[in-house]
Amino acid sequence: MTDAPMTDRPTPDNMRLLENIGVKLSVEVGRTELTIRDLLRLSEGSVIELDRLAGDPLDVLVNGTPIAKGEVVMVGERFGIRFGQIIDPEKRAESL
Repeated sequence: MTDAPMTDRPTPDNMRLLENIGVKLSVEVGRTELTIRDLLRLSEGSVIELDRLAGDPLDVLVNGTPIAKGEVVMVGERFGIRFGQIIDPEKRAESL
């Protein structure tokens, strides 16, 4: 056993160990609650109102944890997300 001091900061070598770990990034447009009855009544063309206004920033989540706010952009023929606000890492840790 060594008497090396413990640090809270990751070292570059430790960070490299994490670089190839896959994570799931998702973007949340909004949320709503509805009853099972209303859910069963949905059909093609149904519209559900979400809790967000048009133009509001979207939530960017990694493995279900919010990390940023952003906006939808077009990248060629695909959708993308432009990060507008990164959530402070300390606040992210509080949500775990």
